[in-house]
Formats: sequence, C-alpha cells, structure tokens
Amino acid sequence: MTDVSSQCPPWLRVRIRNGKEYEEIQHLLRGLNLHTVCEEAGCPNIGECFGQRTATFLILGDTCTRNCRFCAIGHGQPGPLDETEPENVAEAVERLGLKFAVITSVTRDDLPDGGAHVYATCMAAIRRRMPECGIEVLIPDFQGSKEALRTVMEAQPDVLNHNVETVPRLYLQVRPQAEYQRSLEVIRRAKEMLPDVLTKSGLMLGLGEEREEVVAVMHDLREVGCSLLTIGQYLRPSSGHLPIQRHWKPDEFRELAEIGQEMGFLHVEAAPLVRSSYHARLQANMAKESHR
Repeated sequence: MTDVSSQCPPWLRVRIRNGKEYEEIQHLLRGLNLHTVCEEAGCPNIGECFGQRTATFLILGDTCTRNCRFCAIGHGQPGPLDETEPENVAEAVERLGLKFAVITSVTRDDLPDGGAHVYATCMAAIRRRMPECGIEVLIPDFQGSKEALRTVMEAQPDVLNHNVETVPRLYLQVRPQAEYQRSLEVIRRAKEMLPDVLTKSGLMLGLGEEREEVVAVMHDLREVGCSLLTIGQYLRPSSGHLPIQRHWKPDEFRELAEIGQEMGFLHVEAAPLVRSSYHARLQANMAKESHR
C-alpha cells in the first residue's frame, strides 16, 4: 500500500498561529475542564479558529469507545460522565460571546443512549444563557438508535451533522465499527423528525477512494436529504494510522464543490484543509440565504 504522508504539497502547509486569542481560549477551556475536537483531533485550522474566538466543543469526555483508523482522538474505556459539562459548555459559549456554537463528541457505545441526553442538555444550557446563539451538533450514529436520535432532535439543533467520512468500499478498513447505510439513515431520520433542520455531512479524501465513488456518496447524501457538505483532505495523525494514498489537488476539490452545488446541496465547503466544523456559522448562514 502506497503511503505519500511524508510528501506534503505546498497547499497543505499551515502557518502556526499562537496569538493572544489562542492563549485566552486555551486558558478558558482548561479552567472549565472542557475539551475541543480542535485540539484532540489535531485540526490544522486550530490557530485560525482560536484566533477568531471559535472552537468546537468535544463532550462526553476525551476517550472514544471506537477505534477508527483515521482518527487522532484517544480510544479505550471512557471514564464517568462529568455532570457539570453542559453548564461548563454554556458558560464557555457565553464568555466567548459566540453567535454560533458547534458541539461534537467521542462515540460512547458504553452508554445506554450513546450520550444523546448530554447533547440535549448542552443545547438547553446554551439557550438559557445565549438564546440567540445558533447550534450545530456533530453526532455519532448512536448505534442506529432512533430513540437516542429523537432525544437530540427534540432539543432542536439548527444544524444536525453526521459524517459518513469515506466511501462504502473503504468502511471496513477506515471505520470498522460503523456502517455506511446506518450513517445515511441517521441523516434521513433527522430530517424526518425535524423537517426544518439543516442536515450536514462530511467526507475526507486520500484514503484510496476513486472520484466516481465520491460522487456516488454525494448522490446518496442528497437522496436522504443532506443539505450541507464538507470535503477535505485526510492527514495522517501518526504512523499508527492509515497511510495517505493520494493528495487531492485544490482544483479537484473545487470541481467536487461545483458538482455538489449542481446536485442541489445548499452549500458545499470543499478544499484540502476543510474540516467538519470549518466556517460552520458561515456555511449555515449561506445555506439559509440560498434557501430563501
């Protein structure tokens, strides 16, 4: 299997930014015992986002019960839930003055509802403090539980995000504890439960997928009512993770964005460094504007 991980093209080189805002947000998060996917997953955009006083909150702890071979987040047996986490997230949102908050989590297959009630509690806590703040939740599949998904949807997120991550052919290799059809079903059910919600998903490229397979996944997402899509380049977190098979070029991402727009997505964010929550507020606002 070819590995081009060490051959970093110029469009993937990111200037590290550790300014005042970056340090302030880190201090705030540590003081509230909060985690961000920005830090845990080694996001290349962390400097830009922290510099703009935005962050994607990682709830339910920092240890995942699954072991996806692309992900930098630690896996194993998680500890008990932090009962103060929802209020701490809401306090961070308030102190940062956020107009749009993104909440995601590790996967907690050890919990009866996969942690769905914590998502709902976080949303309620944010709205008590910051009623005008928009909320996007990037959820796991809850092992296909319709009841767990309903718990999240009844809290009425503005954007419901669930990533399919890769093409069906690579699922066993990339996401061995997930199922492609189950992920599509999450998006379809979410739209049925809350018709006005913006549904969203994401793909990473560079794991060996073919262009035609990517376009097919985009068609599948539209079939289940997905409104927003992010597409970015997979970057190998360590030598223990899956190797990079190919670096997709910026113009190839632009072509996929154009194809997605033609398919009817309200917005497609596609570029090498795009991640699920990158420019999340902007994406949601653009989608709402185009839907009017």
